[in-house]
Amino acid sequence: MATLTREQLIAHLNQDLEREYQAIISYVIYSQVLKGAEFMSIAGELEKHAAEELQHAIVVANQIDYLGGMPAAVSKPVRTSEKAREMLEFDLENELNTIRQYRARVKECEELEEFAMAEHLREILVDEQDHLIALATALGREAPKP
Repeated sequence: MATLTREQLIAHLNQDLEREYQAIISYVIYSQVLKGAEFMSIAGELEKHAAEELQHAIVVANQIDYLGGMPAAVSKPVRTSEKAREMLEFDLENELNTIRQYRARVKECEELEEFAMAEHLREILVDEQDHLIALATALGREAPKP
């Protein structure tokens, strides 16, 4: 028997949606303000990430609506910096958190027997993991384990 309610799942998905908005804003800003030859390839990659995050936001908002909820209209706070490496560190930290949250959300969907929704979130997880790897590579390190 499920201990999680649909209302709780809606609330959690809205937090995920707020994280997607945060990612969109972050990637738009970071892709345009990153400076230095070592970051030029990741800057282009971040533009692509912004578009992918927008698609994630649409998918999550659609799932919230399907559950009878109202999608969130605000973003989690966006951190900026004058230092390129610091901005990428912020992004890496956000992606780690996002992956952890989506993994939890997949389990919650399955608990409520929302298997199709869980599949949508798994597809988002694939993109988020790719983002994590790209950011870690740009920073010259191994991708951290969420």
